[in-house]
Amino acid sequence: MYLHDLESSKNNRRKRVGRGPGSGNGKNCGRGQNGAKSRSGYKRKRGFEGGQNPISRRLPKFGFTSPNKEFFQLINIQNLEDTATVETGSSLDKTKLKALGLIKKEDKAVKLLGKGKLSKKLKIEVDMASASAAEAVKKAGGEVVTTG
Repeated sequence: MYLHDLESSKNNRRKRVGRGPGSGNGKNCGRGQNGAKSRSGYKRKRGFEGGQNPISRRLPKFGFTSPNKEFFQLINIQNLEDTATVETGSSLDKTKLKALGLIKKEDKAVKLLGKGKLSKKLKIEVDMASASAAEAVKKAGGEVVTTG
């Protein structure tokens, strides 16, 4: 097909509907039997999905929560300092931290944070530790072992 083979559409007449059975589009004018779509003046609402709950209502309205986000149980070094049962030279892991009441669950990750001051020499085994916490424990003569 070439450009000179194309016919002009400006002379084509529009399809006249509702002009008797001989026209091919008589009686219902191609609109089907009943319902809102067959009536004059019908206008579908923006976002209408045929009665199904629209996507604008199905999706959350704001924010996003990553399914891979990791939640840590937090312990400040001040907590270790204030707890009387934690003695200088002791070794702490998740089991002992739970026994002391500093964490609630052993199977969840634990992070050591650097708020407060520490004067006790401790060996602490946690999943993660902030740089300031690790430095404070090291300054007190202790050691932080990260498992995560």
